[in-house]
Amino acid sequence: MESAEPIIRLEGLGKEFNTSNGPIRALDDINLSIEHGEIFGIIGLSGAGKSTLVRCINYLEVPTAGKVYFENKSLSSLKDKDLRQVRQSMGMIFQQFNLLAQRNVLQNVCFPLEIAKTPKKEAEKRAKDLLKIVGLEDRAKAYPSQLSGGQKQRVAIARALATNPKILLCDEATSALDPNTTKSILNLLKDINKTMGVTVVVITHEMAVIEAICDRVAIIDQSHIAEVGNVAEIFSEPKSKIGRQLILGNATDKAPLFGKSRQIRISFDGRSSFEPVLANMILSCKVPVNIIHAETKDIKGTAMGQMVIQLPEDETDQNRVLKYLETKKIPHEEVQDDVI
Repeated sequence: MESAEPIIRLEGLGKEFNTSNGPIRALDDINLSIEHGEIFGIIGLSGAGKSTLVRCINYLEVPTAGKVYFENKSLSSLKDKDLRQVRQSMGMIFQQFNLLAQRNVLQNVCFPLEIAKTPKKEAEKRAKDLLKIVGLEDRAKAYPSQLSGGQKQRVAIARALATNPKILLCDEATSALDPNTTKSILNLLKDINKTMGVTVVVITHEMAVIEAICDRVAIIDQSHIAEVGNVAEIFSEPKSKIGRQLILGNATDKAPLFGKSRQIRISFDGRSSFEPVLANMILSCKVPVNIIHAETKDIKGTAMGQMVIQLPEDETDQNRVLKYLETKKIPHEEVQDDVI
């Protein structure tokens, strides 16, 4: 039976670094719980403290205050041997892959197993199985310099899974990748979470990554947790200033102005009734719209009718919505506010 205790619990966590200009507080009074089997996101701007936080979770950085609990064991109370064992339960992947250039793909995946003194044949079998999971079984003898960025990250994921970790810590794992490769890596992480039951912690500065993969998210700002909750709730109603900034871009504390701005008629001419066209558009564009008129109906799973929406006055926001409608081939036309 799965433990009711969180897999990770942080209590009053703090971290200070001593510098020539005096101490710098990177984390202050962080309280978080991460549940078994979830995909948990930690998001913040550069310098907010998120990378320090992930390094405190696996004790690569020793906190200066508070406690880190892994499966209800305080890491500060563990002997070195036990701490090494806990670290084997925490795989980690990085933005820059950190592969060993002189080793081929198979040898890179075997590396943590060598450190764990796993017999060579057993280690190679495990590595081959993992390369199959990440879709690189045919590149076992290739070297990192012969791989694309996405392939390197897949090798790094396989290596992180080598010791059968219970949790996978991903520190800006997709920041160096193009959008299509990012999508494939996020899908791989989702599959690993689902099929292997590995808890995944995603550290990122990109809200789109959180939206694509996470169940819950904590927003960190200036060394503090600004808010934490289900992704859907935080996306629909961010309570913190930094949350609004990350989700709505520059539209932080100002309510969007509509006034007499442009109106667009969207036609529903046979798309699936189960496709949330408006919600997808708002989430993708990070732009609110005002519904002026709606007349739609479901006919055997097909959406028919029309909807008139008003765009915000901000021209950049307007262009973002129009570009989205065009790209998604959603029929639309501009209408005057006195013609519905």
